[in-house]
Amino acid sequence: MSSSAERALPPLVRALASALDTGSDRRLPGRAGPGTRSAAVLVMISDSDRPDITFTERAHTLHHHPGQISLPGGAVDPGETAVHTALREAEEEIGLPPTSVDVLGTLPTAHVTVSRFDVTSVVGVWDGRWPIAAVGVHEVADVHRIAVDALVDPANRATATLGSGYRGPAFVLGEVFIWGFTAQVVDGVLDLAGWAVPWDRRRELAVPRRFHRDRAVG
Repeated sequence: MSSSAERALPPLVRALASALDTGSDRRLPGRAGPGTRSAAVLVMISDSDRPDITFTERAHTLHHHPGQISLPGGAVDPGETAVHTALREAEEEIGLPPTSVDVLGTLPTAHVTVSRFDVTSVVGVWDGRWPIAAVGVHEVADVHRIAVDALVDPANRATATLGSGYRGPAFVLGEVFIWGFTAQVVDGVLDLAGWAVPWDRRRELAVPRRFHRDRAVG
């Protein structure tokens, strides 16, 4: 971890260190479970006057999670660490060179029940200047860089619901609806970083029907 990253995001750096020491944090998704596969995602935070987080919009032709807003990432290949996977997938999906990311640390691994993945979230900082775009077009339809101040705006927060009984945090910015595991991770990171703003959790929004072709949460 570079000294520049420590200066830019000290609360997040300290909170990540604490989460790693304790192995859990109430603000983060649940612990690892009996997963059959391991995966990793990258929480990319730009080190700028108006920091943002990068999301991918999954291709609408995919069998699992079509069109959903996700974080760059994918399955861990044999011999890889979670960090290697997250950085490799970011390069394959959005063209970001691994050397552009200053990794702050990893969050405790969380089990995504429906997909049976044990997912490790890697948090990193980049300068925000590299021209990222959807490169792996068979997997990624679009890239969304969303400012942190927009993500924490109470007007853009809601509790996502499904008829199955699922309830979880959501970020709603126009047609962009972030829910499931992705929203849980981002919600936790914003809290860890000290950026979170109270919002009305009684405001409920049903998950859009375009996501109902795959009931996997994440």
